[in-house]
Amino acid sequence: MKKIYFLLLFWLTLSSFHYSQAQSAKANYELLKGKSFVQSKNYYLLTLFQNLPEVKNFLSNDAVLKNITKQKIEALNNATNQCQSKVSCIAESMQFSEAEIQEISKRLGELYTETNALGKMVSVHLIPSGTYILSQKLPAKEQLIKAWEQDAHGINFTIGVYVAGQKPNYPNIDSISFKVTHKSYPQLLGDLHKTLLEETKNDNLFFEPSLTAALLALEINEREQVADYEPMASTVNKLAFDRIKTINWKAFPYAVILVPGAGPEEPEVALSAEGMLRCRVAALRYFEGLAPFVVVSGGNVHPYKTKFNEAIEMKKFMVEKLKVPANAIIVEPHARHTTTNMRNTARLIFRYGMPFDKACITSTSKSQSMYIQELNLDKRCEKELNHVPYRKGKRLSETEAEFYPLIEALQINALEPLDP
Repeated sequence: MKKIYFLLLFWLTLSSFHYSQAQSAKANYELLKGKSFVQSKNYYLLTLFQNLPEVKNFLSNDAVLKNITKQKIEALNNATNQCQSKVSCIAESMQFSEAEIQEISKRLGELYTETNALGKMVSVHLIPSGTYILSQKLPAKEQLIKAWEQDAHGINFTIGVYVAGQKPNYPNIDSISFKVTHKSYPQLLGDLHKTLLEETKNDNLFFEPSLTAALLALEINEREQVADYEPMASTVNKLAFDRIKTINWKAFPYAVILVPGAGPEEPEVALSAEGMLRCRVAALRYFEGLAPFVVVSGGNVHPYKTKFNEAIEMKKFMVEKLKVPANAIIVEPHARHTTTNMRNTARLIFRYGMPFDKACITSTSKSQSMYIQELNLDKRCEKELNHVPYRKGKRLSETEAEFYPLIEALQINALEPLDP
C-alpha cells in the first residue's frame, strides 16, 4: 500500500511539475508583430489567429465561424441604412455583441484539442508569450477562451472610446480627438464606415471586421503611440540591449534604476523641471555604481496629445547634459501612469533577458517615491491592471526604494489601448 501511495504521490508531483512548466512564460519567446505593433500589443491572440497559417486555415474553414463572419459583414452593410447618422448605432455595428462573444467562445471550446492547430498554438505561443498570464492556472482550453474574450472586450472598448466618444479611464489625456456632437462628425464616421466596408468585404476570419474598425479608429485619432520606436531592441534601445549580455551582474547591487517621467503641462515644453530633477538624482545613483542601467519611463502623455515623449526627452537630457553613457540608458517610451512605469519596466527586464530575480530601485521625487512605496500605488495597480507588477523591497532614502519585478507584468491590459 505504501508503495502505491508513494508512486501516486510521485506521479502527482511530476504532473504538477510538467503543468507548471507548461504554464510558464518564456523570456526567449519572440512576440509576433503581425500586421502592426498596435494590433499585436493590444490583441495578441487575434494576431496569432491571423499569422499562424495552420491556425488561420483551421478557423477560416470552420462552417460555424464562417457563418458568424458572413453575418457580421451583412450587419455592417445594413448599418448604412439602419443607423443613418446615429453615432452610437454605427459604433455598435462595429463591436461584438455579448451574444457573438459567447457564441465564439463556445465554438472555440468545441474546436480545441491539445493536438490540433489551436492546441499547438496555445502551448507553443499563447502560454510562452505570457501576454495572458493571469489565466495561467486555468486549463489550456480555458486560457484560449479567456484570451479571446479579453481581446473581444478590448476591441469593444477601443471602438466605444474612439468611435462613440465614451470616456476612457483617463479622459484628460486619452479622450477621442473629435467632438462627437459636432455636426461634421457623422460625416467623418460615415466615411470611416465606408472605408471599413471596403477593407473587410473579403475577410474570412470572424473577428477581422471589428478588429479593423478598432485599428482604424486608433489611426484617425492619432492614437498609435503604442507602436512608437518598436522594435525597441533594434532602435532606441539597441546600444543598451547589445550591452546587456556583457554585464557582470554580481558587480552591481541592483539591476536597473527606474526614473518615472513627469510630463510638463505646457505644449511647447519638452521636459519638465521635475523631470530634470529626477534625472539628476538618478544620474548620481548611476555614477555611484548602484546599477549598470537607468530606465527612463514615460510616453506622450502631458499635455493632451503632446508631441514630446517623456522617456526620449529624459534620455537626451541625461546623455547631453549629465553625461550618462547612451548605452547605459534603456528607454521605455509608452507608460502613461506610475502603474505602467513599474509594469513596463518589469516587462523590459524580462524580455531583454536581465536577471528577473534581482532587486531594482526607483529614483524619483520624494512625493512620488512615497506614493510608490508607502501609499496606494499597489491598490491602484490592482484596480487598473488587475494585478501588481512588482514586489516592494526596502526604502533606501527619501527618493529611492527597492522593488522586484513580477511575471504578472506581462499581462495585456485590454482597457488601455494606448499602452496595453
